[in-house]
Amino acid sequence: MNVFSRDSHHWQERILWGGGAFFLLLVFGCGDGRPQRVPISGRVLIDGQPLEIGFIQVLPNANRAASGNLGPGGRFILTTFDQDDGCVLGRHRVAVIAKKDLGPTAIQWFTPKKYIDPASSGLEITVNGPRNDVELHLTWKGSEHHKPFIERFADEEQP
Repeated sequence: MNVFSRDSHHWQERILWGGGAFFLLLVFGCGDGRPQRVPISGRVLIDGQPLEIGFIQVLPNANRAASGNLGPGGRFILTTFDQDDGCVLGRHRVAVIAKKDLGPTAIQWFTPKKYIDPASSGLEITVNGPRNDVELHLTWKGSEHHKPFIERFADEEQP
């Protein structure tokens, strides 16, 4: 019996092509149809102290925003689509939202309110590749408040 018959040669080609395709998938990935993202993490400081309450939003011009919760040491990891998948490449404006609702008529702010709006925050990051060293420096200087404060609103139900 000839092991190199036409039928066995056909199967050998299929195995080679299949193996090659599998190798290419391993090397280049399947692609999820979403913009390329890279892992990004770092920390947020306010007047040199870690901000451990709230979250950040990173806002690319033409892509979906990334966000990350603030935790111990002011640390965050960005997520765009899937948990901790990072952020798209480019230069991005940043907002930091650090507040706690105290009921329908009060909010406690842990940063000046300007940081909740990327247009007024003055914060930006540049993402050229994976990073774990992003530091965002916030300050109370120039704000009407100089430490966390409570904002109270009038109760609309009362005459």
